[in-house]
Amino acid sequence: MNCIIVDDEATARAIVAKFCEDTSEIVIKEEFSNAIDAIKFLNKQTIDVVFLDVHMPGFTGFDFVETLKTPPKIVLITSDKDLALQAYEYDAIVDYLIKPLTKERFEKSIVKVKTAIENQKIINNASKVARAANLGELFINIDRRLIKLKFNDILLIQALGDYIKIKTEKEEYKVHNTLKKVKEKLPEDVFLQIHRSYIINFTKIIDIEDNSVLIDKSVVPISRSNKPKLMKHLNLLS
Repeated sequence: MNCIIVDDEATARAIVAKFCEDTSEIVIKEEFSNAIDAIKFLNKQTIDVVFLDVHMPGFTGFDFVETLKTPPKIVLITSDKDLALQAYEYDAIVDYLIKPLTKERFEKSIVKVKTAIENQKIINNASKVARAANLGELFINIDRRLIKLKFNDILLIQALGDYIKIKTEKEEYKVHNTLKKVKEKLPEDVFLQIHRSYIINFTKIIDIEDNSVLIDKSVVPISRSNKPKLMKHLNLLS
C-alpha cells in the first residue's frame, strides 16, 4: 500500500515514517508539513492511505478530507481524544490514533486499512458486475425474428452440436450458432465458460459441489481446467 504522511510537526512525521518503514506492506511516497501541498499531490497521484494530523495551522484534518472529491483511506493522528465521534462521520476515515503513538496500535491500524481497501474492491467489483449484467443485451435470431435478451436474464448457454441452447429464467432458445461466437458477445465480468459445452452467468450460481454448479434447477458440470478460474471469480469467505 502506498501512503503519504501529513503533519506540521517534523517529529510526528518521523515517528509515523519509522513505523511505516518497519511495516513491509507500507511504502511512503511523500511527506508533507501542510495540507495544501498534500492536496496538490493527491490531485495528481493515487494513494491508498493518508496518515493525517488533525490540527494544522489554517487547515484541519477534517477540512482536508472534505476538500478531496474521492479521498483515499484516512488514518487520523492527534493528541485530541474528543474528536473521535466527528471523525467517524467520514466514510474515508478508517481509524483514529492518539498521540503518543505506539507500534502495536499502529499495526492494528494497518490491519483496519487493509480490510477497508479489500472491502472497497469487493464493492467496486460487485457494482461493475451489476452494471454489466443490467445494462447489456443480446439479440438472437429465432425464426427470422430478432429477440432481445438482457444479460441479467440469461442463466446459462449450452453447446448442442451446430446449435446453442440459451436458458433464461422463463424460456429456452435454440439458436444456430457456436459457443465460441456467443462468448465473444458476452461481458467477461458476468459470464464464464466452465466447461467445453457450457457458459454460465456466475452471478446466478446457487450452489457449488465437487465438479458441478447449480443454476436455477440446472446442474452444470465444471471441467477440471476451468474450476480454478471459477473459484477466482467468487467472493469467498474463508
